[in-house]
Amino acid sequence: MRKQLLYILICMLSVSIKAQTGFKAVKDTVSLKEKINHISKETNSLESDFVQVKTLSMLSEKITSKGHFCFKKDNMLRWEYVSPYTYIIVINKDKVLIKDESKLKKYDMNSNKIFKEINDIMISCINGNILSSNKFKIAYSENDKSYRLELTPLVKGMKESLKKIYMYFDKGVTSVIKLEMVESTDDFTVIDFTNKKVNGDIPAEKFILK
Repeated sequence: MRKQLLYILICMLSVSIKAQTGFKAVKDTVSLKEKINHISKETNSLESDFVQVKTLSMLSEKITSKGHFCFKKDNMLRWEYVSPYTYIIVINKDKVLIKDESKLKKYDMNSNKIFKEINDIMISCINGNILSSNKFKIAYSENDKSYRLELTPLVKGMKESLKKIYMYFDKGVTSVIKLEMVESTDDFTVIDFTNKKVNGDIPAEKFILK
């Protein structure tokens, strides 16, 4: 559960790692940070389909999942897997709702230290403060098609689960197009985002589970 929530925390603001070549350090990081901060502040809602591919060192086959992602300010998130299984995580302000098939669990954000920490990081991703956060060391690089942010966790609890997080932005810095997460075991997960809709109308019912 904790690892699953860590996977989605960057998505509020994204080919495998070995396939990404030709990246070089960004010379003007100040300008890039300003672009990312601007799009973060201008994003009031976001919807996207996603394909998640998980590679496990102990398995020869990759695990592919598909789903839909919704975000709405302030602090409302829905991360829904639709294939090959049904699993939904909803964050609605200070409540965390998790539905696994027909089983629904509810948590109070303020009474759970782990949820609270993850939520704080999520919000910093949305408002752009993640770029000045002391929870990550960030390196900026680019190739002809995209920018890449390499985030190295500095917080003890997160370091135990994740080794690196890579965020990819298109060259126009309109949104995150790909997210890669490398675990401490060197297993890794790649999430591609498609059919994105920025600042559309998302019904409040999306952030309610029954």
